Amino acid sequence: MQQFAVSFFHLVNHAFFKALLFLSAGAVIHALKDEQDIRKMGGLRNVLPFTYTVTLIGSLALMGIPFLTGFYSKDTLLEVAYGSRTMLGFYSYWLGLLGAGLTAYYSIRLIYYVFITKPNGFKIAYKETHEPGFAITTVLTTLTVGSIFFWLFF
Repeated sequence: MQQFAVSFFHLVNHAFFKALLFLSAGAVIHALKDEQDIRKMGGLRNVLPFTYTVTLIGSLALMGIPFLTGFYSKDTLLEVAYGSRTMLGFYSYWLGLLGAGLTAYYSIRLIYYVFITKPNGFKIAYKETHEPGFAITTVLTTLTVGSIFFWLFF
């Protein structure tokens, strides 16, 4: 029964930071005049600082960085799989570690290409970029708080 509770805990945590990442991706796409190719983005850290911050927090939570909600659920799942002392448990543990490593790779890649590298898009798209409106900013803030502190309550 412990595995069910841990899995449900991870599901709810995962919902927070994945929703945060999807909504922040939408904010970036909207800010760049509906550009969806990350190869045509870059340099948005200074242009969209709020969106950069929430995307970074969501990515770090997804990677399972300590003191964020993703760490506690992902680490507990891996611990339960390893602690089962069965062949299926060890297999699940190693697949979970591989998945966590790949997740860290693509999350870092996303942050690097969208926010840190030099701008690669059209100049007009960068001139008119703006942070999302009040409604989206409020939802992004709520999801960010959930991605950081949800583990404290459950």
